[in-house]
Amino acid sequence: MHIHGIIPPVATPMQANEDLDLPRLKWFIDHLITNGVHGIFVLGTNSEFYALDEREKQEVIATAVAHVNKRVPVYAGTGAETTREVVRLTKMAEREGVDGVSIITPYFISPTQQEIYEHYRRIAEQTRLPVILYNNPGTCGGVKIDVDTVARLAEMPNILGIKDSSGDLQNTLEYLRVVPSRFSVLMGRDTLIFSALMFGARGAVPATGNIAPALLAEIYNAFQRGDLEASKAAQLRLNPLRLALGLCTQPGAVKAALHLMGLSIGPCRSPVAGLAVEKQATMRAALQAAGLLV
Repeated sequence: MHIHGIIPPVATPMQANEDLDLPRLKWFIDHLITNGVHGIFVLGTNSEFYALDEREKQEVIATAVAHVNKRVPVYAGTGAETTREVVRLTKMAEREGVDGVSIITPYFISPTQQEIYEHYRRIAEQTRLPVILYNNPGTCGGVKIDVDTVARLAEMPNILGIKDSSGDLQNTLEYLRVVPSRFSVLMGRDTLIFSALMFGARGAVPATGNIAPALLAEIYNAFQRGDLEASKAAQLRLNPLRLALGLCTQPGAVKAALHLMGLSIGPCRSPVAGLAVEKQATMRAALQAAGLLV
């Protein structure tokens, strides 16, 4: 499987009472695919996976797989704190028909690199699905997947990629240096997509892909057709929007931006409160810079 392109971590639509809104999820998936994304990734960190119980996770995965109906690959986040829970969630996702799984490092404990290696090895050995590693030390209390650990894990036949959200381009380049050609390194820091593509990254898993899917697709598509200036220009248009996501607790800013664009997918689950009124002007300016509001 060749993992590539813009694969947004789909924000999970909620009703006003914070219950899942599965009809709105179908609508939102159609919106993203129509605007040119290359894959759908449900139950990522931006999808509030931590806030959903196992039944809800299964509902989201089943809805996404059925509704996408092979138009693009569907990936699911099956990360959890223990190996056995990840294995259980991954087997559920496999039964529901996803094309691959993304697995974040444990985010409460602080495992050693050997423990991280064994965690991913055991998971990969118990599924036929392609596995994407997920390095996000900022969210996971500083836990990261070292370059040497990635090199070891990349030897497993169904570990086929990594999303690097470290924001450290040197780290991303080191991943690229040590992995085989079949292995996809995906950028997880939206401001660095163009730079990562220049060095051989195969795509990105960008939170802003929920807000500006066509602009994200243009970064990738222009690069693939050799128009580096167009790719760079799209990246620079995007950057103020990515920086605006820091205006509140994630994914509150993503949902607030969609609301300002008239594409509301509801609130986040408490305690995430969303964007304060006094910060909306800054978000509007970022959306305007990206060409998403007049």
